[in-house]
Amino acid sequence: MQMQTTISDVHMMPAASAVERLDVAAPTARQAVAPMQLELFRQMEPLESEWRRLDADNLNSLHQSYDWCAAWVKTHGHPLAILRGRQDGETCFILPMEVVRTNMIRVAQFIGARFANINTGLFSEKFRAQGLQPSPQDFVERVTKALQGQADLVSLQNIPLEWRGDKHPFSALPVLEHQNHAFQLPLYPDFNRTIAQLNAKRRRKKFRNQQRKLEAVGGYEHIVASTDKEKSTLIERFFYQKAVRFKALGLPNVFHPPETQAFFRLLLERDSGGVDVPLQLHALRLKGEHEGKIAAIAGLSRKGDHVICQFGSIDEELVPEASPGEFLFWLVIEQASLDGAAIFDFGVGDQDYKRRWCTVETVQHDVLLPISAPGRLAAIAQRGVTRTKAVIKGNPQLYALIQRLRAHADEDPTLATGTDD
Repeated sequence: MQMQTTISDVHMMPAASAVERLDVAAPTARQAVAPMQLELFRQMEPLESEWRRLDADNLNSLHQSYDWCAAWVKTHGHPLAILRGRQDGETCFILPMEVVRTNMIRVAQFIGARFANINTGLFSEKFRAQGLQPSPQDFVERVTKALQGQADLVSLQNIPLEWRGDKHPFSALPVLEHQNHAFQLPLYPDFNRTIAQLNAKRRRKKFRNQQRKLEAVGGYEHIVASTDKEKSTLIERFFYQKAVRFKALGLPNVFHPPETQAFFRLLLERDSGGVDVPLQLHALRLKGEHEGKIAAIAGLSRKGDHVICQFGSIDEELVPEASPGEFLFWLVIEQASLDGAAIFDFGVGDQDYKRRWCTVETVQHDVLLPISAPGRLAAIAQRGVTRTKAVIKGNPQLYALIQRLRAHADEDPTLATGTDD
């Protein structure tokens, strides 16, 4: 039986060339907020202290955190276009963007957007409460002015307009629903209560059956990589397992580019050992006749009480009858519950296993702000592409055909588009 889900709009000075300041005229007497100063930065370092201060707010996504963005910038090297908004001398928001070229169009997008499951930008609590003042149109005009000559289009994707009861400041802007939704499972300190959301009797029976099958071949252990050697071994095993899996399914391997692999390796180095972690590797390691072999891997991130599953992989040849990937999810979700997390997030993409685990479906939206005439044409095209993708994903046969064509394109770099699914 498929679970019923709740649809929700879900909770050092810079070099002279590194920053540009655009002073905004004083507000009228009717405006209740202080005038905003908008600045454009081409480097992250001058903003680090303010950035990390906004990082501390758990409503700001881990994918816009300083460490996550710094790892991506170091491994990819795209030009940066970071906007900082200030009021009353305090930073009220940071929009961490990079500029990438797509079909000759310069697109300003969230740093590392392709591997982000939820994007919020970085906003202070006060700014979220007051919204885009004095008006959304005024905000758009300021951003457009700041990025003139730097980009043709601002494309900020995968934004939940409401997250954990808090409305996003961009909810007042014209938005387009993203073709993919995200899926979450609320967690409770009592794991029995967590599982009760998912037909506990059936879930526990399935878990026990999987456990017996694993014990029949010698047993297993749930490991969390803690040493550099363990992290290196598991991440390389993940890349291998994922490549085999994508090839078998006829899908493009988004983890193949060397810079992408370098990004995830670097994230593993940024684990300081605390509760919050940019990337942590969990694995199901077998004993007995498959001694030491890795049947399944999951890469998790945590910020505050929010755990995100960034990726997962399985070895197709090891105990497939025990569904090791599904079994590992039970173990990591149980541990997250016991460790005080409140949300286990399976991220973007509608897949059967996510619906089996999740009771909340989060609608995300895209913000498109044209900067130039080519950008306006690109925005029209992107809206059409997004709507087309939504139609395709609603047709399983057509979607399978498109994925096969994309797999062939991925094998030939001259045909690859580099776009999201």
